[in-house]
Amino acid sequence: MVRVKGGVTTRRRHKKVLHQAKGYWMTRHKQFKKAKEAVLHAGEYAFAGRKKRKRDMRKLWIIRLNAAVRQSGLTYNEFIHLLKTKQIELDRKILARIASEYPKHFEKIITNIK
Repeated sequence: MVRVKGGVTTRRRHKKVLHQAKGYWMTRHKQFKKAKEAVLHAGEYAFAGRKKRKRDMRKLWIIRLNAAVRQSGLTYNEFIHLLKTKQIELDRKILARIASEYPKHFEKIITNIK
């Protein structure tokens, strides 16, 4: 059996990790071991951040809806309940966008559900 040396593969893997760690601080962008750790942690944070962004956006839509609905004398809770009972199936994202960009149309929605 012939001996196979893995220098090319190792170098390629190291270059890939170091390229991903470009711009990191101190040895984290120079040394492979440190860079590998940093890239793995960054990947975990990125994964968690993608999940957190969805929660944050939903919070933002609820805050905007609450502010818009309170001008009409309702609370967010009552507003959502009335939407469910009237079977109006608009999600919070669309409702928040209508409330901020088209307030007159949002007022019509509120008058329809009252």
